[in-house]
Amino acid sequence: MPSKIRMIGIVDDDLIYQFMLHRIIMRNNLAEKIVTFSDGEKAIQYLTDNKGTNKNIPDVIFLDTNMPILDGWQFVEKYAKIKVEIKKKVIIYMLSSSIKPADLQRASEISEIYGYIIKPTQLEGLKIILHKCETFLKGLNL
Repeated sequence: MPSKIRMIGIVDDDLIYQFMLHRIIMRNNLAEKIVTFSDGEKAIQYLTDNKGTNKNIPDVIFLDTNMPILDGWQFVEKYAKIKVEIKKKVIIYMLSSSIKPADLQRASEISEIYGYIIKPTQLEGLKIILHKCETFLKGLNL
């Protein structure tokens, strides 16, 4: 049986979706811990505050594209500037209900984004994504 992801971050202003994703992950024992944020600014502040403590940094972040204050695209821009200080590989998946080719193309061109997920997220798809993340992180010997 594969090991579960140690820590997942969910950054989404849709509190119902955030709750459902959190619940799916925990009920299926896919992560040890989850941290949630309702906007990108709070998530960036958390990462900045915890950059010296890798155990407090999520291994995987599910990031909504469309949020107030600091949206997912702006989050990635700020994250790109602080990632060298974090000293830990963080896998970012963009979450969106948008199927616009321009959004998919934009995400594919940003090196910090590992993948693009169309909402809503289903359990089986989530298991596949997290298995890929586990495999990738194990390859880094983390």
